Parts: sequence; C-alpha cells; structure tokens
Amino acid sequence: MPEITESTKIKDVQLVTLKAFADERGRFIETFRTEWFPQRSWDKIQTNRSDSKAGVLRGLHFHHHQVDYWYVPRGTIRVGLCDLRPDSPTFMATQTLEIGDDNQMGVFIPVGVAHGFYALTDATLTYLVDNYYDGSDEHGVAWDDPDLGVPWGAENPILSPRDAQNPRWKDIPADEKPR
Repeated sequence: MPEITESTKIKDVQLVTLKAFADERGRFIETFRTEWFPQRSWDKIQTNRSDSKAGVLRGLHFHHHQVDYWYVPRGTIRVGLCDLRPDSPTFMATQTLEIGDDNQMGVFIPVGVAHGFYALTDATLTYLVDNYYDGSDEHGVAWDDPDLGVPWGAENPILSPRDAQNPRWKDIPADEKPR
C-alpha cells in the first residue's frame, strides 16, 4: 500500500508516494486503486496519456465536474496547482512539485483546483479522470497570471495556442469560475 498524504498547501489535493519493486528484469509499480480515493465515484473512468517535449508547459486547466489523478511513468515534470475554490480554506494557494523518474508519486487533483505541468525533460503523463471527456467542462487560466503566482521556474515555455490564450483570473466571468 502506498503512503497517501494530503498536501500541506492545498486542501483535498492528495499526494501518493508509490512503491517500486525492482530486480534485474526491471521494475513494477502499482500506480492507482479506486479504494485509495473512496470519496469519489469511479463509475465513468477515462484514462489519458500526454507526451511532451522538454520545455512544454500545459495549463493551467480546471474543471467543474471532474477530478484528475496524475502519474508520470517516463521523464520528469513540475506540477503547478492553484486552489480556485472560493469556499476552500486554501483559496488561491499555490503549490509546485516535481514528479517522475526520481520521484514516483501520484497526484489526486480535486474539482476546482487549477492544474498544469512544465516538462523538465521529455515526459509522458498518464492521467485518470472520473468523468468522460466533456468539452464544455474544459476551462483555463493563464499559466503566468501574476494574481495566481504559480512558481513555475519557466521563462519562455512552449505553449499550445489554447493555453497561450487562457485569460487571467480576474477576466474570467464569475459564472465560469469554480463554485
């Protein structure tokens, strides 16, 4: 069983320290079990994979109806999080952490917490979500919004056109922000 701890910076974000079992053949890591997160219904599970070159930044994204569970089987990324839930005791708190090759960890990201990552190396991210893809639940906020202040450590990251156009937090209409 892995060690599961709650983030000390953002309420409800859970960090899963995974155990690797290695021998001369390679290694085995159990990366996810629904029972690790009994507070969620995993009836509609979807698994996704994202491959990124070093220097790519994806995010910040947030959802109203979906949690994410992230794991990096190859490479290293810097995860950036910001709590956008107005009723949360950690509202507007940020956190970054590095996961991947040298830090085998899963990250559970609740509804309303903005999330993204900066690829420190070529990397593969796999992520489980508890709802099928719904384009109407894809929201974004500028990765470099000074009002959020996520400490990416990135000067000129490679962005998708969508992420390059994400609005600042103050410009997002109230009915589109997490509730």
